[in-house]
Amino acid sequence: MKHLLTILLATLTLQAVAQNTEQAQRRPRFHFDTEHPDVHDPVMAKGEDGRFYIFSTGMGISCMSSSDLKTWQPEKSVLNPIPQWATDSIRGYRGHTWAPDISYHDGKWLMYYSCSTFGKNGSAIGLATNKTLNPQSADFHWEDQGAVIVSHQHQDNYNCIDPNLIVDGKGTPWLTFGSFWDGIQIVKLKKDFKTVASKPKTISRRIGRKITLAEIDNIEHYTIDGGDTIEAGENAVEAPFIIKNGKYYYLFVSFDFCCRGERSTYRTVVGRSKKVNGPYMDRKGIAMEKGGGETLIGPNESFFGVGHNSAYQVDGQWYFLSHAYEKAYNGQAKVFLRKMYFDHDGWPLLE
Repeated sequence: MKHLLTILLATLTLQAVAQNTEQAQRRPRFHFDTEHPDVHDPVMAKGEDGRFYIFSTGMGISCMSSSDLKTWQPEKSVLNPIPQWATDSIRGYRGHTWAPDISYHDGKWLMYYSCSTFGKNGSAIGLATNKTLNPQSADFHWEDQGAVIVSHQHQDNYNCIDPNLIVDGKGTPWLTFGSFWDGIQIVKLKKDFKTVASKPKTISRRIGRKITLAEIDNIEHYTIDGGDTIEAGENAVEAPFIIKNGKYYYLFVSFDFCCRGERSTYRTVVGRSKKVNGPYMDRKGIAMEKGGGETLIGPNESFFGVGHNSAYQVDGQWYFLSHAYEKAYNGQAKVFLRKMYFDHDGWPLLE
């Protein structure tokens, strides 16, 4: 009897192992496409080792690197462990970190990042620093510096996500950020690159008027897959990025909707100003805080949408980096990297 029971248990165990193995084989595995990697909200920097590093939305901030801007390899995440202050203070945040920003100032790399949950503005922008981007260096270590600015549900009519740092001609740092609610904001920072030194100012809206907190609180909320309630309003603008070229500052933002695969409608628009805090005007002379924006790229024959961009000069050549929902990949978000030029009137255009 004992022998029969042993055989029965062994048989059941083998069946369970076989079933689990079959389920594991059926379960899709993540495959990193070295030439067309998946990405959301990418930013880029050239490290001390000569490699290019892309940082993007992901668990603890995703990272990949390349020696030639063509073939990429995955790297370790930035935030490990996930900052305790963020999980304690941002309801629903569990480490999936959005829309980082990377730049080098005063001998260290500054990475601003977003802690939030979809459709809510109970959000925070944090800061992590590193002496080097080279993971092989003995000095390589990301050190979290805590929160820079926080927005609160039903208290603030802006959303503290999608940060971007710009330092003006006088050496003053400015942080721009925002998504939906009352649009894109900009604040002055102190020279420590962390302490906010001014109130938020709106520099871009999709709707050409101020969006009040009462108006947002009174809109008809709706739900998405999973039952999350969206409270963001209808001001579909986000993902600011500011560069300086010649006498102008250029503000890039994304209109319409990301993150919907084949139903994504992202498009990138731009305006310019001689002052870092605006007003930013489009080619027609319409202020971006009043709904203006010159379309640079959007849905076309190859992409359902293109947005959340950044822009950089590499060896004198401007590059435009974003994610694009590619039709050839059934709406998956892929790295979109193109050379960028400026026309005779000083407006950017893509290769």
